[in-house]
Amino acid sequence: MNRPFAAATGASDVVPGMVLDHVGIAVRSIEAATEQWRTIFGYQPATAVVVNQAQKVRVRFLEKAGSLPVKLIEPTDESSPIHTLAQRGGGLHHLCFRCESVDAEVARLAASGLRVLAAPYPGEAFEGEKIAFVYAGGGLNIELIDTDKRAARLP
Repeated sequence: MNRPFAAATGASDVVPGMVLDHVGIAVRSIEAATEQWRTIFGYQPATAVVVNQAQKVRVRFLEKAGSLPVKLIEPTDESSPIHTLAQRGGGLHHLCFRCESVDAEVARLAASGLRVLAAPYPGEAFEGEKIAFVYAGGGLNIELIDTDKRAARLP
């Protein structure tokens, strides 16, 4: 795993490999939100829509040169953990950090007092690579990944 932030800043106290990967936005409709992000912000779809069965959501990555990717997240039904947020109009759901090891980072963050929302499991949007979610307090959900893979990448 490369460490662009630590290398670029020369920071010695940076947590190894913890790099902001993408921002997750809860939406009512992926199709409508994709068009809005394309028209207003210039983002383009980078992946087809993928269903995450465990979280009961549909997701799609959007990208724009020189900017962080955005992951749009739409609930598949009323039992989805983001259903209420999406029905209220959506908004920021999580920040995702790419790290050296999802398992090790979940253990480190849990030992630091963060609450584990979803222990490591295979994420459909990441070609089955492990993902996990922790709650950092103050309304901030953190997703953890240790891969650059994206499922259903568009040509």
